Amino acid sequence: MKQDSVQLSSCSRHSLPSQLIVTWDDPEESVIVWKRLGKKNRLKEVGSKAPGPTSKVVILRSLAVGHQYSSLGTQPILCGSIPGLVPKQLRFCRNYVEIMPSVAEGVKIGIQECQHQFRGRRWNCTTINDNLAIFGPVLDKATRESAFVHAIASAGVAFAVTRACAEGSATICGCDTRHKGPPAEGWKWGGCSEDVEFGSMVSREFADARENRPDARSAMNRHNNEAGRMSLNDNMFLKCKCHGLSGSCEVKTCWWSQPDFRVIGDYMKDKYDSASEMVVEKHKESRGWVETLRPKYNYFKPPTERDLVYYESSPNFCDPNPETGSFGTRDRICNLTSHGIDGCDLLCCGRGHNTRTEKRKEKCHCIFHWCCYVSCQECVRVYDVHTCK
Repeated sequence: MKQDSVQLSSCSRHSLPSQLIVTWDDPEESVIVWKRLGKKNRLKEVGSKAPGPTSKVVILRSLAVGHQYSSLGTQPILCGSIPGLVPKQLRFCRNYVEIMPSVAEGVKIGIQECQHQFRGRRWNCTTINDNLAIFGPVLDKATRESAFVHAIASAGVAFAVTRACAEGSATICGCDTRHKGPPAEGWKWGGCSEDVEFGSMVSREFADARENRPDARSAMNRHNNEAGRMSLNDNMFLKCKCHGLSGSCEVKTCWWSQPDFRVIGDYMKDKYDSASEMVVEKHKESRGWVETLRPKYNYFKPPTERDLVYYESSPNFCDPNPETGSFGTRDRICNLTSHGIDGCDLLCCGRGHNTRTEKRKEKCHCIFHWCCYVSCQECVRVYDVHTCK
């Protein structure tokens, strides 16, 4: 067996694998000034000023969710050349410069969480490179899958912006000073409470910018976007730290913190499984015909603002279909011992499966040495791999 050593090291949890630079369309044009409004946490355009030096913002290539976000390439581009942005989103790209890296990071972690949550299902949140609609035609229909993607992406944007503000990455936001209620006995407010209201506001202004039509799809997208953002607020928790000699905890300070995003993903996956099917109703208002949604089944509990809604059935995703965006499940790895959707019976849609053996080199017999490294041996193990026919 081969002997080698592994040095202990730390790495960034949100390291960025691919980046690009977005610059102003015209460095001579004025910069729009935004103002944060009161309790509703909305943004209002209040004026303009002369621009400073050309500003740059790092945007991930994965800033793309269907037709709601732009699919970005790997070369420096102008904000105005990003396909798919509506004017309000374009103004964010130009003027909300400090926030845009966090918006991009939020979409990225939303997509990654989607792929984790659906890793064992027929539709596994597959993305398509070099395509404006990064999920293909899947999001064209008002299905459960569309509902989940919109919710998790909106939650991701709010999460990343909130975290960046608390870490001091942007000067236009910071910690939440609006603590609700006095501290309990034995502790006091301290640290940096994360301002999830500001993060949700930015997500709302950017992600909902396209959803201003009086049709059913816009109503569905707005509802699911807000459900995703509300999941953050519902899962905030108090994080505390003790102070004193030798950890005596003479003083304890606490602050509001967001959970790990995996908690949000698990929460939204439960909402996906229990999503409410709706029907579309049309009625006439002063502005014209308006489409609204109502529950399809009266004997079920109506959805709340925290639930996901949809009104079109999902394809079975068993076979490739370019019209629906299904890639099928052929050659997907399945779990032979599972009776769930990730099992070979269901995932392979009754077509059966193939089995092959694989040899894998793995670290084994690892020993920690003071101080500070780990030495391991390299072992070869044989695994059975089952794939759908």
